[in-house]
Amino acid sequence: MKKILLYLILATSIVAAVSCSKQAKWNHEQKQALRKALKTYREMIYLQDLTDPEFVIFTDDVANDIETEYPVYASFIQLPAVDDTLDMFVVTAIVEQLNENASNMRHIYPYHDLVKQGILPDKLTHDQRHAFYKCLAEKVNNYYTSVNDFLSDVLKSTTDSKSQISKFQSECANDLFDWVIEVTEVDIVEPAQTQTPAPAPTKK
Repeated sequence: MKKILLYLILATSIVAAVSCSKQAKWNHEQKQALRKALKTYREMIYLQDLTDPEFVIFTDDVANDIETEYPVYASFIQLPAVDDTLDMFVVTAIVEQLNENASNMRHIYPYHDLVKQGILPDKLTHDQRHAFYKCLAEKVNNYYTSVNDFLSDVLKSTTDSKSQISKFQSECANDLFDWVIEVTEVDIVEPAQTQTPAPAPTKK
């Protein structure tokens, strides 16, 4: 009798645990809501250069990371700063991609944009572009403490960070392709100042 009772208690506990586990997991609607929230990052720097399939893969990976970190949906959605947490996961995923492959720098500084700005010559081969982004990544790694600090600077888009990155880009272009940005000097001629004639003396 005791064995039967013990078996029933154990079986009930297992069923209850499985039931709670199923309830705790993210359901379909919650997962869809998370992916909808991640879609709002489409115009973020780096992400805006991804193709639609690449962006879907990116958001799926971020969503999976969040679901793994927070297996219970309520524990995630009830975070005091849930939006900041979402930002952190997105930025972390971008940093990981930049660390994995230097060529991913092209998503922050697309080749066609650099050509328009005169930073790079047109019609570079795939290997030449890869060499440029590798060079740029190395300079960034040497200058910044971490890729995360670099990305933070890029997102802030300060004048100092822009000028520093432009310097790195120009150095890489010059070292690899002997490409120098020519700056045309324009002489500004100030118009001659006309003197106001003195008033004629008044006859008394």
